[in-house]
Amino acid sequence: MSWRPPDRVATTSRVTRDTLIVDLGSRMRVLSSAPRGGGLRTTRYILNHQVASNPSSNLEGKSWGHPSRYLKRLAGLLGVEPDCVGLMTAVPMTQLVSRREERGGLWVECYATVGVTNAVRAGERPSHGDRPSIHGKPGTINLIVVTNACLAVPALVGVVQVATEAKTGTLRDHAVPSWTGSPDATGTGTDAVVAACALRGRGPWHAYAGTHTDLGSMIGLVVSECVLEGLMRAAQWTATQRR
Repeated sequence: MSWRPPDRVATTSRVTRDTLIVDLGSRMRVLSSAPRGGGLRTTRYILNHQVASNPSSNLEGKSWGHPSRYLKRLAGLLGVEPDCVGLMTAVPMTQLVSRREERGGLWVECYATVGVTNAVRAGERPSHGDRPSIHGKPGTINLIVVTNACLAVPALVGVVQVATEAKTGTLRDHAVPSWTGSPDATGTGTDAVVAACALRGRGPWHAYAGTHTDLGSMIGLVVSECVLEGLMRAAQWTATQRR
């Protein structure tokens, strides 16, 4: 099936009830580490929902308990299809960042919420309860990357890889420390990534998405910009909480 550029881009987003709702306009192929709808699937909606750092009560006075079931209930309240992909974060939605890059009919969008009090360096031993308290402090980096390209499954995995490399590179460029105090955190202990692409016949075909491709460079650019802006907003939020 041949592909022709659409008359308009149908992806939209809004924030309601402390939740980012990304409407892809139609079903897309999605690969993610999300607690709701994780793995490889198709969906139209992606959620990023703010929860309390101490998950005692959130949705109509009920403990959110099992994340997937909680997000399914939330989707129903928001009028979103229950087979959505859903993320959780303690980062306020006022710190949401988004970027878009377009080149020759190809586009990539990124939505990010960034908190780093939970930062770790890959390879560090788990804390086993001896870490300092981070109660009330947001510490998760959630990334949602969407492209109009139709990707082979290995290329979709490549999107996750490039997004992670870009996130880690930005953290290391800005010397974000691990919770242990050691330098060069690579992420946080609760990060999640969502990568979405067009279904076959609905976007330009790409077999690869690595850093040597135009698509990969676009992914790296928007993710890096989002994480950098997110770090700045996180620092501003922390400063206001100390006043």
